[in-house]
Amino acid sequence: MTTLIKLEVLRTLRNRRYLLFTIAYPALMYFFFIHAYSSDKLAGGLPVKTYFMVSMATFGAVGAVLSGSAQRISLERKSGWTRQLRLTALPGRAYTLGKIGASAVTTLPAILVVFAVGATQGVSLSATQWIGLAAALWLGSFVFAALGVALGYAAAPDSVQTIVMITYMLMSLFGGTWFPVSGSLEKYARFNPVYLYNKLAAFTQPGHSLDTVAVAGLAAFLVVFVTAAAALYRRDTRQA
Repeated sequence: MTTLIKLEVLRTLRNRRYLLFTIAYPALMYFFFIHAYSSDKLAGGLPVKTYFMVSMATFGAVGAVLSGSAQRISLERKSGWTRQLRLTALPGRAYTLGKIGASAVTTLPAILVVFAVGATQGVSLSATQWIGLAAALWLGSFVFAALGVALGYAAAPDSVQTIVMITYMLMSLFGGTWFPVSGSLEKYARFNPVYLYNKLAAFTQPGHSLDTVAVAGLAAFLVVFVTAAAALYRRDTRQA
């Protein structure tokens, strides 16, 4: 499984599309948002520069795992590569977990690059907060890595890109990525994993600690997505 993860990570990092849309694009969008909003105002209870640093980091992380894993798995199914792997000694469980793990590793550059840009723009956090926030966002990305694997087995190769983009954009739109969610919309946003993902940054506010409700919600989504990925993998095995 370790070899599989290594190969998947190297293949992703060599992909120019990944470098552009999940690393460069969120960093550029960060510049757009911090100049579109007044820097002396708050967004979601956080300074504008901190809020959009987190939301663009999560935007890049979710994009990295959803588009990367789902489309790759779907294409591997079409080419017969997945069928060939089943003939090896690699267990199905190890294959699925390996895909999730490899996808999650690729979120680190997306998070760290936006953090670096935020630091140059005046985002001020303690060393503990920087490390804690990076760790929280990276661990949270496993939820979306599992969703990406599930979508890769659920969708046909011809439609997977469309399904992923619709899922990605809807979750981002109503998850606080482009603007703070408040009022009646927030009642429904709590059922959106991207909203919970962005809430992991709440502990950077003075007097606040890690949002345990968001952590519990993400843990529940992780269980659901991993279970779905395993079930869809078994279904694909029976159909092969």
